[in-house]
Amino acid sequence: MPAVNLEFSPTAMIALNAIIALMMFGVSLELRADDFSRILRAPKAPLIGLLVQFVLLPASTCLLTMLLPIEPSLALGMLLVSTCPSGTFSNIMTWLGRGNVAVSASVTAVSSLSAGIFTPLNFALYAGLNPQTRPLLTAISVDPLELLAMVLLVLLLPMLAGMLLGKRRPQLARRLEKPLRHFSLLVLLAFVGGALSKNFSQFVEHFHLFFWLVVGLNAMALLLGYLCARLWRLPDADVRAVTLETGIHNSALGMALIFTFFPQAGGMLLIAAFWGCWQLFAGLVLALLWARRPPAEAAGGLAQGNH
Repeated sequence: MPAVNLEFSPTAMIALNAIIALMMFGVSLELRADDFSRILRAPKAPLIGLLVQFVLLPASTCLLTMLLPIEPSLALGMLLVSTCPSGTFSNIMTWLGRGNVAVSASVTAVSSLSAGIFTPLNFALYAGLNPQTRPLLTAISVDPLELLAMVLLVLLLPMLAGMLLGKRRPQLARRLEKPLRHFSLLVLLAFVGGALSKNFSQFVEHFHLFFWLVVGLNAMALLLGYLCARLWRLPDADVRAVTLETGIHNSALGMALIFTFFPQAGGMLLIAAFWGCWQLFAGLVLALLWARRPPAEAAGGLAQGNH
């Protein structure tokens, strides 16, 4: 495969970090401490979601990249998006698909909060296990502490700020939450669209390679979440939440990490940028299909709880 050399402005990283911070602030406005303590009271569904997201999916992705003849830069991109936490729009997709929004919010909150540890750790672990990606990772020489600081800055601080505002000014938080979700989605799509248009020839040239990688990886993530939730006999509404949580990741965070630590690995950006678009499409289609029929079993008092 020829080298992938994407062009982007040095200020793009700052803009993207601001977008992620805004998204995390917006989704955290409706989060409460109870969303975290709920896992202690009813841990089964959220823990299964976290298990799939932080253990099974990264391990399966690593195995996939080792089995398929994938260019190392593209393989690194797949590993990175698979180790990123849940995306903020998984809660909306779960609500649209009549899933358990309480479970979805719990997994999103905990995965985002713990991403500062698990995203760098998993990425370094599995990228180092793959003999094809190990040399590229070594050449890039990622500082784990710098990566940790980056994730904490764009996820943890905005989340704490949003929760604080939501607790102290709940009426203001309710008025801000929906517009912020819509605005951050539009800004993110505009950013991804700008990256696509600026590097259009590169995307067209390599489309046949990264398209099937992203579609296959996203399908595997959704299927892993669905099968694990079914295997542990979760209620139907919980199954929908776990499935969408494992299929929708914070690709904006992945793009920000690429801009910061892997500017020369254009294949990684191809994967992350297209993943950000495709997962929203696939998640929306699945949610709308589920919306046509109610969950098969009652999931308890929290089943249709909305934040």
